[in-house]
Amino acid sequence: MNTELPVQRASQLASTGPQTQWLVEGLWADQAVGILGGEPKCCKSFLALDVAVSVASGAPCLRHFPVRRTGPVLLFPAEDSLAVVRQRLAGIAAAAQVAFESLPVQVITAPALRLDTPADRQRLWHTVQNHQPILLILDPLIRLHRVDENDATQIATLLSYLRELQRQFHLAVLLVHHARKDSHATRPGQALRGSSELHGWGDSNLYLRRKGSQLTLSTEHRAAPSQDQIPLQLAASGSDLALAVVEPRGVEVDAPATPLERVRQALAQSQEPVPVHALRKRCGIRTATLCAALNELSQRGEVHRDPRGYQLKLPFPVSHPKAPQGNGNGKHAGFVQ
Repeated sequence: MNTELPVQRASQLASTGPQTQWLVEGLWADQAVGILGGEPKCCKSFLALDVAVSVASGAPCLRHFPVRRTGPVLLFPAEDSLAVVRQRLAGIAAAAQVAFESLPVQVITAPALRLDTPADRQRLWHTVQNHQPILLILDPLIRLHRVDENDATQIATLLSYLRELQRQFHLAVLLVHHARKDSHATRPGQALRGSSELHGWGDSNLYLRRKGSQLTLSTEHRAAPSQDQIPLQLAASGSDLALAVVEPRGVEVDAPATPLERVRQALAQSQEPVPVHALRKRCGIRTATLCAALNELSQRGEVHRDPRGYQLKLPFPVSHPKAPQGNGNGKHAGFVQ
């Protein structure tokens, strides 16, 4: 009996592998389990509900991240009242411009769910089996058990159950969890409360942080690039509230100076009259364009000319075009020499 393990030369290994399949592109991999973490009051529940609306409707999450697979969502909100959950979901649906009434988001209305007890594990199993969601959201972890979160053995047992759900029903599991307070100096994943098993368990993890009024989102994936410091804001439209990505503002580029402005600037930098040839070099414009600008500025009374060249009149008079003055022989004075 040959008990040798199979081996292959490195250069002969496959050069391509399976590509990441996304549930929400850039945010959550398809059939991934993971943590949505953050300190208290960082809008974690708002983000979880936004993911729910997006996956259920196909609308981009946060009006920014495309949804690649749509289907029913099963949600257990353990901390907020059902009325608050409904109001928030309706507001997010309005922001996403999707019909709230037909949204396939099923909400577990049981007052409690204890995933450290066999009975509640079985109830959740049967609920998932009956509704066949592609995404299960549990918010937050602390309300789902009474085990010691710092005990790796105890928390690993609970996480293993959720992994079994994911594998059995081919769904994604998003678990909302708290980070430690004042953990800004720590990497987001290491700032999660409890055992490091929580950080290591996730295929896709999301982290929210708040510094003053600025809210940021970071992503972490087992098999895809991560993103850091995505700025978010909680925007209101009437009574509706929804998170949204703060799009970077484009850099404002000043409009190029007109020939008139170039001539003014060039003359303003000199206390002496400037000849035409020197002005043309300073302004970088053609002689005909320069002479046309000088004619207009002269008619406005902003420049005067002497044998040495042109000079600004200071202070500028009010810019009203003046009628050209005759030169005594029935012709108007010109400036092109």
